[in-house]
Amino acid sequence: MSQGTLPAGSLEDVLERARRVPPMSGFPPVDELLAWFGTLAADHPALVRERRIGTSRLGEPIPMFTIGSGPRPHLLFAGVHPNEPIGFRTLQHLASELVADPDLLARSGATWHLVPCIDPDGTRLNESWFADPSDRTAYSRRFYRPAPAEQVEWSFPFAYKDAYFDDVIPETQALMRVIDDVRPELMVSLHNAELGGVYYYLSQDVPGAVEALHAVPRTLGLPLDVGEPESPAIRSIAPAVFHMSSTREEYDYLASLGMDAASMVGGDSSSAYAARHGTVSLVAELPYWSHPLADDTTPTTADYADVVRTKGEQLVALGSTLTGLLDEARDDLTVRTPFLRASEAFVPMMGEGGRSELLRADRPELHRPATAAEVFSNEDVVRCFRLRFGGMLLRALDAEVRAGIATARVRRVADRAREVYDGWAAEADGLTGLTVLPVERLVGVQYGATLAMSRVLAQRAPGGAA
Repeated sequence: MSQGTLPAGSLEDVLERARRVPPMSGFPPVDELLAWFGTLAADHPALVRERRIGTSRLGEPIPMFTIGSGPRPHLLFAGVHPNEPIGFRTLQHLASELVADPDLLARSGATWHLVPCIDPDGTRLNESWFADPSDRTAYSRRFYRPAPAEQVEWSFPFAYKDAYFDDVIPETQALMRVIDDVRPELMVSLHNAELGGVYYYLSQDVPGAVEALHAVPRTLGLPLDVGEPESPAIRSIAPAVFHMSSTREEYDYLASLGMDAASMVGGDSSSAYAARHGTVSLVAELPYWSHPLADDTTPTTADYADVVRTKGEQLVALGSTLTGLLDEARDDLTVRTPFLRASEAFVPMMGEGGRSELLRADRPELHRPATAAEVFSNEDVVRCFRLRFGGMLLRALDAEVRAGIATARVRRVADRAREVYDGWAAEADGLTGLTVLPVERLVGVQYGATLAMSRVLAQRAPGGAA
């Protein structure tokens, strides 16, 4: 057995635990989630400890719950992107298992620090779809994702070449303090994607990790996502396992295209910040919906460069459409809602992202057959962004209308934006082959991947037992 590789019995235990996650539906709103953890702490005062780690921008306390007292500090936090609530259920299940199963807690040798929701303010703006996340267009119409500078994950301090970011929001400051206090061996930032298959990010290529991470979705019958990575700057470790996304590498990639990289990047990630403590960071990205093409590596007759170019052209067109709507209404918009702030940030990013893809498409190495998964994932990025950012712009315009202060111009723009959005939604609804994935299997992947990484790291340590 090589160093870092899990013994067969240990991996099978992890997989069996992942398979045993009970049926679940929907996601808990913030108040319900925090009340659940509060009850758990009250019912198990000798085992679960609660402390406040910070305060949200709107004044809400942010609690952390600590279970166990082992020498290996583990830190997990959910709600880091408030449109990604699978982690809420994952933390509930993990906490329940740690409390109910003394063997699991003792075997981990860990102190488990769990932050149920690091961005309660943003999460509340998504709660209207939490009860039924099965409808993609309904989800997107009620979608909220903060502007990048307001995202906990991407607002850590960053300084590189001529890029500089230090406008750290209170929620991120809270997480920074916890990371420096806990100095985690393992940190899991609980994210999820929307459509496709399972994929992972790792801050280090730890021996044995890939095999274990691949085994978890396989045992749950979920596909790996072997299509397009989220950015061309992201480096692959193995199929559907990537090196952690890096603001520094994104900067260098954009600069290599001749673009103004400093204006296109913002803050750094939780993983980059925690690296100072030698922390191994894991992200397990999970979709709400899957598609047969997510893991189809069959070569197609399409040229990969043409696939990328088409995506670039469509993103430029999307940016132009949304910019036109926003610019026409801008002078009459008086309510600085989070939806408006996010729209002002993301709308220009559509055109910038499209132009970067057009530049990439000219690279000679892109002239090769595209796989079916690459064709699908490139096409779906456009669908995703139309629904996401068209939906958020509509929410910004509707805020004026519902407040009773919309001018005639804002009402006209809102009506036109709704017509455009309805066309995009109809096109997305025409996509056949989508499968709504059971929440318990998605939780099973995050839960199983976390246990697997914990045990891989324990095996890596001198004398460690997995």
